[in-house]
Amino acid sequence: MAMPNLQVSDCSNLKPSLTSLFSPRFLHRSQTQPHPRLICKASLQQPHHSSSSSPTLVNRRQLISQTASLSLSVATLSALQLPAKSEEVLSEWERVYLPIDPGVVLLDIAFVPDDPNHGFLLGTRQTILETKDGGNTWVPRSIPSAEDEDFNYRFNSISFKGKEGWIVGKPAILLYTSDAGESWERIPLSAQLPGDMVYIKATDEKSAEMVTDQGAIYVTSNRGFNWRAAVQETVSATLNRTVSSGISGASYYTGTFNTVNRSPDGRYVAVSSRGNFYLTWEPGQPFWQPHNRAVARRIQNMGWRADGGLWLLVRGGGLFLSKGTGITEDFEEIPVQSRGFGILDVGYRSMEEAWAAGGSGVLLRTTNGGKSWTRDKAADNIAANLYSVKFIDDKKGFVLGNDGVLLRYLG
Repeated sequence: MAMPNLQVSDCSNLKPSLTSLFSPRFLHRSQTQPHPRLICKASLQQPHHSSSSSPTLVNRRQLISQTASLSLSVATLSALQLPAKSEEVLSEWERVYLPIDPGVVLLDIAFVPDDPNHGFLLGTRQTILETKDGGNTWVPRSIPSAEDEDFNYRFNSISFKGKEGWIVGKPAILLYTSDAGESWERIPLSAQLPGDMVYIKATDEKSAEMVTDQGAIYVTSNRGFNWRAAVQETVSATLNRTVSSGISGASYYTGTFNTVNRSPDGRYVAVSSRGNFYLTWEPGQPFWQPHNRAVARRIQNMGWRADGGLWLLVRGGGLFLSKGTGITEDFEEIPVQSRGFGILDVGYRSMEEAWAAGGSGVLLRTTNGGKSWTRDKAADNIAANLYSVKFIDDKKGFVLGNDGVLLRYLG
């Protein structure tokens, strides 16, 4: 199926730790009060007894026992204070509570480059939240141009370049802003668009790149009024030509992507819906390039490392890194402590530091480019799957989870 170029009409008129149970003052007083004062009191009560069975000796034994018990209690209380302090500095993440229904699934987050404190958070059930304090607090945002019809939109992706921003969703909807999100207008889309829009990237002034779950890639340079196809055919058409070339699982392809990720230089890696192979695309190529998976288990997700190489997650919790940089089918497995839960996404904060998130609140960190990983217990008690790691820059990052769970990086 050849990719059609899309044209639309002008629509500019549409506006759219544990803390101690006893105070330090009490502990200080208990430790410093002299117990010999009690012993002296017992001696005054029985001054004339000298035998081994005298009450004075019994009281002393009792007092020695009481003194030992009190010392043990004080030592125990002192020990209880230590984990509380370590828990306070254990994690580099904190949970941000959102004004949304528990069933909402968060899907993407982005901030305005010209105003790092101003950002937007997208999700299912037509959810758009806005922050103006760097992500500490969020408020619901209503966009009139997205509420004209009786649809419950799923907003999949958002991207900013300067003050210009784009949002795509399902059913097919495209929103554009030129004033950092103060107002949004709706851009009409052609009915010929193959598949559902799952990703959009603001690339330049009035320019963006849009991807559908069927592998269509479209680019615009005039604020979305015209879109040019960057690939000549759908992934299904490509696989029909290459099914005899040894791509395992191509004959079972259902025609959609499970995940798709873009590198900073415009390259894409996508995982087939069944996870039995993956595809890549580079600017200038006429169609997607299918690749056999290099591991036995099916692929969960793939993405780009900070050095230009690939990371690969398999169903069941395995993590693999490609050997070298660029596109390759040669991967090596990296041991991780995922507690038996699957890892769902990886996000790089810097060239050496990255975070991985997964089922049942799994959070993993590497500080050597992915060669080794340690577990952060920040989300162990959060009953949610963490499926998206987003670093806006080296100081601002977020983890998205189901049931409206949002974690904010503290650094």
